[in-house]
Amino acid sequence: MYQSEIKSFEAAISPFASLINISNEQDYEKAQEFIGELIDASEDEEAAPLNPLIDIIASAIEKYEERDADLMAFINKAEDIPAHIATLNVLMDQYNLTRDDLPEIGDKTMVSRVLNNVRPLTKPAIEELCIRFNIRPDFLFSIRY
Repeated sequence: MYQSEIKSFEAAISPFASLINISNEQDYEKAQEFIGELIDASEDEEAAPLNPLIDIIASAIEKYEERDADLMAFINKAEDIPAHIATLNVLMDQYNLTRDDLPEIGDKTMVSRVLNNVRPLTKPAIEELCIRFNIRPDFLFSIRY
């Protein structure tokens, strides 16, 4: 009944085979670049005609990531890092800072204690870091359950 539509779809989608059936790192990187361009082209419109293709490529990327044990281990480890520690590590990396370069927190020893999750950030330290780096305070909160 819909054979011609199925054949048309298969013909239209075949150039995207390596992006839909990601089997290696090269295809994965290509799919990531491609989806970025698709998102830019769709201009984040809810009814953009590219959205179904974005969904297909995003699903393929997610499927590949779930099969990649090293990547999943990295993601799981990253998710276990408290928000304030991850944020401080990113800031230190981006601005090429050492533990001596964060006087908002305290001396080098205090910074080490915060980064090792031995001491929490104080409210004044959070306020000063937010002003200095122009970040939202929630980046520096780690809720413990």
